[in-house]
Amino acid sequence: MDIYHTVKHTFDPVWNNQSGILILGTFPSVKSREQNFYYGHPQNRFWKLIAAVYEEPVPETIDEKKELILMHHLAVWDVIDQCDIIGSSDSSIRNVIPCDLEGMLKESRIHTVIANGTKAYELYRKYQLPKTGIPARKLPSTSPANAAWSLERLKEEWSRALLCTRQT
Repeated sequence: MDIYHTVKHTFDPVWNNQSGILILGTFPSVKSREQNFYYGHPQNRFWKLIAAVYEEPVPETIDEKKELILMHHLAVWDVIDQCDIIGSSDSSIRNVIPCDLEGMLKESRIHTVIANGTKAYELYRKYQLPKTGIPARKLPSTSPANAAWSLERLKEEWSRALLCTRQT
């Protein structure tokens, strides 16, 4: 029997005052919580994808991942700060307490919000959009569960969003 656990987000968002595009996931997977950083499952294609979009080496360490995000004026966080969840199952999420995006939005140049997958998009619309007023763009998930999308297809879709929404 699967058991719900109440879990709190335990690591900080990655951003600075130059960040212009915020990429939001739903909530850290078990592997990400173990590593204490975003997209920690070895099969998740997020880091390979971001590196491919910007033609950079795939980052290996947390510091390299942070550098890649900040170098390209991105920010990474999750919609949820705390929830009840079974393992890493986004479909099991309930009793949501959303992250407080207000400070980040005030202190950065964020003009675009990207949801990494349908669940992140739905949760953002429900819990964050009324507060932020910034519509999110839903992109296909980088999760290994989204096997219908190859890395090349993801790169095409994500490149359009990341490279065409830059503000100078």
